[in-house]
Amino acid sequence: MSDKETEQRMLQAAVVMVHRTGLTVSLEHIGFEDVIRDAGVARSAVYRRWPYKDLFFSDLVKELAKEAIPPTIVDDETGLIRRIVSGHLDWLKTPQGRHSLVMELFRQLSLLDFQALYGSAQWRTYVALHATFMSLADGELRDQVRAVLARSEQGRIDRVAKAWEQLTDLFGYRLRPELRATFRTLATLIDATMRGLVIMALAMPELAAQRVQASPFGAAGTDEWSLPAMGIASTASAFLEPNPAIKWDDKRLASVRQALQALDAGALPGV
Repeated sequence: MSDKETEQRMLQAAVVMVHRTGLTVSLEHIGFEDVIRDAGVARSAVYRRWPYKDLFFSDLVKELAKEAIPPTIVDDETGLIRRIVSGHLDWLKTPQGRHSLVMELFRQLSLLDFQALYGSAQWRTYVALHATFMSLADGELRDQVRAVLARSEQGRIDRVAKAWEQLTDLFGYRLRPELRATFRTLATLIDATMRGLVIMALAMPELAAQRVQASPFGAAGTDEWSLPAMGIASTASAFLEPNPAIKWDDKRLASVRQALQALDAGALPGV
């Protein structure tokens, strides 16, 4: 086995171990000998590549940072969008109906996203890795991990922004022009809200189950709202408004239905 293959197998075995057991700030719970055993590589090859285990853990932190991308649930989200809209197609015909439909999407999609993050070991590793990064001494390793995490954050914000832009366009909304904001602005605030709630709920599980019977932000009627739904809907409502340039005629309604059918392909096309 080549040194490169040894390196890849060791790092992958350690990544799997971290995802299984969780990540602590010190990484002391990850045994070097355990990683060698799980990787199925020769100890001599490992120590040739990493004479000291601290060198391995430095590479492991960088490898975790590369893989530390919060989970995405595109298929679940698109399936939920189809179900919600197909059950309320008549709401597309009036301004109030469309607003009620958008609020219902916010209510259910926010909870779905929250539950995906809250139950994800991968996401907990992602959060813990930020704490690990903060504990690193100033130097090359800290700079490298910072750069990798920054790319991961930028990529996540880009994906969230694109999804919100497509969803907004589909249902005839736009960013409020007086805010001079972008969808990346909205995505950053929404992501921060969701992340904060998940971190709080890890310490206070009752927050994950908390519900309020309410009809906020012009929703169609009283329903069960989670804290993530309240937080995301309040932010989105502050940033978005109906686009007055869009004419909701039969052609528009048909194009929206066609676009919704395309969600089977995992995309939100414009209309």
